[in-house]
Amino acid sequence: MSSGLDKSLDDMIKAKPRPQRRRRALPAKAAVLGANNVGAGAAVKAAARAAALPTPAKSSEPTVTQAQQEARKIVVSNLPLDVTEQQIKELFATTVGKTREAILAYNAKGQSKGIAHVTFFNKGDGYKAFKEYHNRLIDGSQSLSMLSAS
Repeated sequence: MSSGLDKSLDDMIKAKPRPQRRRRALPAKAAVLGANNVGAGAAVKAAARAAALPTPAKSSEPTVTQAQQEARKIVVSNLPLDVTEQQIKELFATTVGKTREAILAYNAKGQSKGIAHVTFFNKGDGYKAFKEYHNRLIDGSQSLSMLSAS
């Protein structure tokens, strides 16, 4: 009986039986995208498919979900640093709807960060405020940004 020590490494590798690879079920990506998209050519196939499809007309309005349309809260950024919570409440109460609260964010020194969280009483008022004031100029130089409506 000969031991494996007197054989070369190549002979030992060739003599060792290779286990048969079992074919697995399609990976999750293939199950979602279809079996055609699996492999190295997936990007090429996707690009060809995208080129064949007509591109929809892009509108300047972002798509809006039902939850966003029923929003009560907004985050307002890029506010002037001298604005108070009372001024924010009054602005939105007179132009959009009754506000429940307006909370300004402050840094460690007690200075305003120019960010406010505003909550409205009625559903949809957050979205109304977003539509009304998003990217609107304040004092002719700063633009008011609504980060989100939720």
